[in-house]
Amino acid sequence: MALPIDPSALDAGDIGEKRATLHMDHEEAVEHVRDVFLNAGFGIATEFSPSEMLNEKVDAGRDPYYVLGACNPNMADRALDASDKKMGALFPCNVVVWEEEPGVQTVYHVSIMRVARLAGIAPDDGEMADIIADTGELVDDAYANLDTA
Repeated sequence: MALPIDPSALDAGDIGEKRATLHMDHEEAVEHVRDVFLNAGFGIATEFSPSEMLNEKVDAGRDPYYVLGACNPNMADRALDASDKKMGALFPCNVVVWEEEPGVQTVYHVSIMRVARLAGIAPDDGEMADIIADTGELVDDAYANLDTA
């Protein structure tokens, strides 16, 4: 099956990709990212460690990897309305923290709002563009406050 879009033609901005490097241990980085996103207006709807689960279940030997499911209720409500309720299939907005090496963590996020529009889950209209812009500002605020020094 051919994909309806060419992933190689997309750049980081098309999917709202954000990446930052934190120089701290993994647990400290997870706490820091959680606090920063809470302060930017997100709630943390869910969180889990795929690395712990995979290491336990299939002896994967994975380095620390943690997912924070961030959600801004106002944005989520608007996105559900704009997408005829389909947007919920991608909730929550995930922020991932993984260990590159001891003391160095990567924080990674893609915009589910942008991905939903590209995949046809959300409309490509002015209302969705406004939601994407507003959500992007919240994520930008969070990333601006990550301690990357």
